[in-house]
This record gives sequence, structure tokens and C-alpha cells, in this order.
Amino acid sequence: MKIHCIQHVEFETPGTISEWIEKRKHSLSTTHLYEKESFPELSNFDLLIIMGGPMNIYEYEKYPWLREEKTFIEGTISAGKAVLGICLGAQLVADVLKAEVFKNNYKEIGWFPVFTIKKEGYEAPILEGLPEEFTAFHWHGDTFSLPEGAERLFESEACKTQGFIYKNRVVGLQFHLEMSAKAIENVVENCRDELVEGKYIQKEEEMLDKYLFMEQSKLSMFRMLDNFEGMIRF
Repeated sequence: MKIHCIQHVEFETPGTISEWIEKRKHSLSTTHLYEKESFPELSNFDLLIIMGGPMNIYEYEKYPWLREEKTFIEGTISAGKAVLGICLGAQLVADVLKAEVFKNNYKEIGWFPVFTIKKEGYEAPILEGLPEEFTAFHWHGDTFSLPEGAERLFESEACKTQGFIYKNRVVGLQFHLEMSAKAIENVVENCRDELVEGKYIQKEEEMLDKYLFMEQSKLSMFRMLDNFEGMIRF
């Protein structure tokens, strides 16, 4: 499988997703928007992964590539390609799908529980093998409404819509399962000014001392990617 990744800032990388790609012997190409790189042709990839970033999806003057990126995401979805958006990536996907992106009631920064949403008599295939509750890493102030035609997958105490799936080929995750210890250190280093007092904002040392959560997150990320790969190959 050919995978293409959009990276908005140097310090928010695919993280452990790169390990999964290597283990499954897939290929990975990347557009580094902070280096003003161009988007690929749609025929050059099967799965698009859109990473996070500290910017807001409407900061067009500061990040003029945002408009072009949204057009590219829209074209990717319209072409029937598989898409996985993470944090900012999920917000961009939600916006492209005509959902509302808005400021959440709380900033959510650190390790907090996420709950899977399973309808009676139906479980989305991408949730197969995932626990009903797990602890994930968060770093966001915005959130989104559920796009029309999408199914809500996850929620947390601080944020009602933590993830969704659309037409079984487009997934948005507000939280981060791909974070390694080094990745969290890099985010803290670059976004430390956001670590103020808040109900759902942990202190720096709390976030960095959670190696068990990191390993569990990687396993959940791998399981979800395996599930997604199985879904999009049909």
C-alpha cells in the first residue's frame, strides 16, 4: 500500500505510524507544508494521513497553503481514497465535509481517557479489538461537529466528538495514538506556552512520565491501522 503523509510542522511527525508502515512493508511519502512542498498526484497513493499542528484551520494569512490543502483533501475524498486525519488533520477533514470546527469548552492537553462508542447490534469495523476505554494523548483547543453521514467513534469527558468515520474510508481522530516519548518532548518544547492552569491541562512532568500509556497507544494505533487497511482493501 502506498501511503502519503501531510506534515504541517517539523515537530508533529507520523511517529509510531512510521513503525507500522515499515513493519507492514508499505511505502511512505511526505509533503512538508512548512517547507512549501507540493501535493502529489492522486494516483501516487492509496491512503492519505494528515498530521496535527498548532495552527487553526482558518489562519489563511499566516498559512496560505491551508486553502490549497483543503482543496487537495476534498479531491482525495471525492476520488474515493482512504483518509486518516489526526488532531488538526481531523479538523481539516471535518471542515471539508461541511462540519463545524469551533473552540471546545476546554483545552485538553495531556493523557486522558477516551471511550469508544458502539451502537447496539453494530460495531464499526475500525473499532474491532479496541478496548471500550483507553488513555490517549491530547493536545487541542478546538473541536468539530459530526459531519453529515459520519458515525461518531470516540468521546472523552472534555470533548464529545473525539473521532468519526465517514463512508468507511475517511477517519478523523482528535487525539494522538502515534506519539512516542520523543514526539511528546518535541511538542512540549514547541508549545509550552499553552501549558497554563486548566481542568484538562496536565503539567509537563505528568505528560512525559507515562511510558506505559505510550506503549498501549502504539498497540492501539497499530490495531486501528490494521483494521483500516482491511476495510479499504475491499
